[in-house]
Amino acid sequence: MPETPPETPLTGHALIASYLRMLDGSPGVYRMLDAQARVLYVGKARNLKRRVSNYAKPTGHSPRIGRMILETTEMMFLTTRTETEALLLEQNLIKQLKPRYNVLLRDDKSFPNILVTRSHGYPQIRKHRGAKKEKGNYYGPFASADAVNRTLNQLQKVFLLRNCTDATFETRSRPCLLYQIKRCSGPCVGLISQEDYAQSVREAERFLSGGSTGIQEKLAAEMQAAAEAMEYERAAALRDRIRALTNVQGVQGINPRGVAEADVVALHMEGGQACVQVFFIRANQNWGNRDFYPRTGSGAAEAEVLEAFLGQFYDEKDPPRQILLSHPIENADLMAEALGEKRGRKVELLVPLRGEKAELIAGAARNARESLARKMSEAATQGKLLAGLAQAFGLDKVPERIEVYDNSHIQGAHAVGGMIVAGREGLLKSQYRKFNIKGVDLTPGDDFGMMKEVLNRRFKRLLKEDPDRQSDAWPDLLLIDGGAGQVSAVAEIMADLGVDDVPFIGVAKGIDRDAGKEEFHRPGTRPFALRHNDPVLYFVQRLRDEAHRFAIGTHRAKRSKAIGATPLDDVPGVGATRKRALLTHFGSAKAVSRADLADLKAVDGISNTLAEMIYDYFHEKG
Repeated sequence: MPETPPETPLTGHALIASYLRMLDGSPGVYRMLDAQARVLYVGKARNLKRRVSNYAKPTGHSPRIGRMILETTEMMFLTTRTETEALLLEQNLIKQLKPRYNVLLRDDKSFPNILVTRSHGYPQIRKHRGAKKEKGNYYGPFASADAVNRTLNQLQKVFLLRNCTDATFETRSRPCLLYQIKRCSGPCVGLISQEDYAQSVREAERFLSGGSTGIQEKLAAEMQAAAEAMEYERAAALRDRIRALTNVQGVQGINPRGVAEADVVALHMEGGQACVQVFFIRANQNWGNRDFYPRTGSGAAEAEVLEAFLGQFYDEKDPPRQILLSHPIENADLMAEALGEKRGRKVELLVPLRGEKAELIAGAARNARESLARKMSEAATQGKLLAGLAQAFGLDKVPERIEVYDNSHIQGAHAVGGMIVAGREGLLKSQYRKFNIKGVDLTPGDDFGMMKEVLNRRFKRLLKEDPDRQSDAWPDLLLIDGGAGQVSAVAEIMADLGVDDVPFIGVAKGIDRDAGKEEFHRPGTRPFALRHNDPVLYFVQRLRDEAHRFAIGTHRAKRSKAIGATPLDDVPGVGATRKRALLTHFGSAKAVSRADLADLKAVDGISNTLAEMIYDYFHEKG
């Protein structure tokens, strides 16, 4: 009896059509997977059956969607109670899975804010980034740390608020340099009353809330009164404060009168690439702008790119009252509802066509167009350099990802390894990594041993997380700071790991260590050099210098942290607040370690039980 031939697995339209009988009209999220079980696309649907039936049709799709359908060998579904839930789940899965055919926001860093603390009688004003857990009033977001620092610098001149920590404030016996240069009113040593300082805080917060005009009028009146009373030094100080306030507004540039709180979001697309420019308008003030370059999912249209950007951008950020858009999106009502639920009040999505809001969009769109043009030009130059690098080093293909390694230490102390990453888009700083050297049996200053440890940890993790090399996390080229010895060490560790297809090159400074005379080392070949004026040589030098800068900076941070450490850091139950109380009471960690139990119990915030733990910790160790 002849054997029955095995059934051919369904793919594409036929496979998608086979799922229709098990779907209903519920809202939800669907995933499309390829033959290697990689997620190709994540989508949401108000009606899953209706949406999936569209993919089952053999015609009527864009080239992008057609390619995606042909590659699909499996689908997965999750139903939700509402379409809003489906939208939120879709964006979370896109960020987590990074499917090839989805639009993906690749730069998702948090934005800084200005914090006016509320935990002290004399509030501190400072930059804050991250979760808003500390008690106080937050103002932002600002587009960058530079924008915050500029504003804080001018606010110090105007309102003379302190930026020192509470611990520094409590231990000062005379005013610091900021008081001398008229950037602080000296509350730490009683040079301003708590009531007057509180008034300055209110005025600063009023400015940050958009009330700058009234503050300027008040300062101008005070300056005039001081001048009439022949208090010329006070009048000059008030004049300087008015100038500083004017400078803040001048640096901010556009300050719209009719837009109190909004994000201005403009998209420009060209050549399959996209740039989204976001301006932050708060309290009728421009608090800076930032450009983003989302991955366009192999050819998504403007509406899809912008909608996906909004969903991912506001996933962990609070949306403003209004979001001004350069292009309409398909599900504007749904997106507004989802963002409103997140904010706890109404959020409007507008595509303005006239007036001040349209002018803001036009300015943001111009910035997006110019930023994308610059990036595309830089990418073309970067592509030529990568191609030149492949030719100069005899690589089998042009590298898409280059990893550069360097170590930093002082006679073996506080040793760290640094890894930087470069590709077609230049330096990929979000993918930099630092390695605290852990080898206890390493000889101090053993650079070979340190490099072995770093590469061991890096590639063991790669082999564990992505053994089939399906992601783009695997490097196409390693650059090592060093000569034949470092290259031999790398060859040994790569052979031990069984990684034999990642090329690596040692970059040595040459005999007289002059820049421009670098020698390059590869296993089994003689050292070689590039022409002195070769652009590839300059490119490699920049990469090596960036790796060195990153490793040095990481080392210094580790060393500074170690210098500031005290034995109190290791005492169970002693956090930052109690540590500060102990140091303020006794003056030093050594004095705490020598204190008797009764003195420890007398410290504010230290319970009898904790005092006993601290006492036992130091005396048992001693």
